[in-house]
Amino acid sequence: MASETLYIAAPYKHSRALSKASGVEVWMKLENCQPSGSFKTRGISHMCVKHKNSPRFVCSSGGNAGLAAAYSGKQLGVPVTIFVPLTTTQLVIDKLKDEGADVVRGGAAWDECNQNALKFVEETGSVYIPPFEHPYIWEGNSSIIAELDSKPDLVICSVGGGGLMCGIVEGLVKRKWDDVPVLAVETHGSNSLYQAVQAGKQVTLPAITSIAITLGAKTIGKQAFELTKSHPIIPCLVSDEDVVKTISQFLDDEKILVEPACAASIAVLYNGKLKELASSNPKLGNVKKVVLVVCGGSGVTIEMLKNWKQMFNIK
Repeated sequence: MASETLYIAAPYKHSRALSKASGVEVWMKLENCQPSGSFKTRGISHMCVKHKNSPRFVCSSGGNAGLAAAYSGKQLGVPVTIFVPLTTTQLVIDKLKDEGADVVRGGAAWDECNQNALKFVEETGSVYIPPFEHPYIWEGNSSIIAELDSKPDLVICSVGGGGLMCGIVEGLVKRKWDDVPVLAVETHGSNSLYQAVQAGKQVTLPAITSIAITLGAKTIGKQAFELTKSHPIIPCLVSDEDVVKTISQFLDDEKILVEPACAASIAVLYNGKLKELASSNPKLGNVKKVVLVVCGGSGVTIEMLKNWKQMFNIK
């Protein structure tokens, strides 16, 4: 019988290379070590366990949430159908099928894909497992903060739909660390949180144009946007070029290969963005200890990195 907790307490280690590059002490929460390859295992599996007597799980995902749902369903003995956007790589589709999931190409981007998944749920009586927008998802993701040994001055994470960020904030609030800011990093071309904060309301991007396709929610989740009004959240953008440089440098430094969505949050430590923000934002003025959530992700290979480096003329 499957354990009631399907995620692991991820390794937590100091990074000498990132500390040297950024000028602050950087501690990495290595969510890439989760069974499905990313932090998504936490929230998704937590919700799946809550619905373990369901006839079927249905999830819409560019990859990592789907992999977490497929893994969780397999552990719990529940069949799973994953609706994936057309941008999803064959690599991820094969991994989903290896976990026993049925895979449906559901739309050009995640938002359209999600609508088709919801229609399928209604028609079949299955249980919908959202990739980021549900209290169970945030509760599961909050366990990242519950595992920390001491209070950080800053938490850095990547943002797609916002489920990781929501969980981090929930975890900080639970530990009464409400004053700890969160640096919420997106790429240009997948910046729905940044655009929403600028506009003062949720906005829908016309398209996802970044290589960080697993950040590809054209509209930020409602809860994530609302949290920007009550918690010190600092939206931040990095370029695809910096992301590719980061994947390569992080592989050299830490011997860990991450996908672009994950590399976005790491990039701010390599490219000087954190130092730049600290000089102008009082919330970051006294930052000495940083927790970096290395969120993981399975949509990357050495060959893909090689192609991205050629795309941006990076040696």
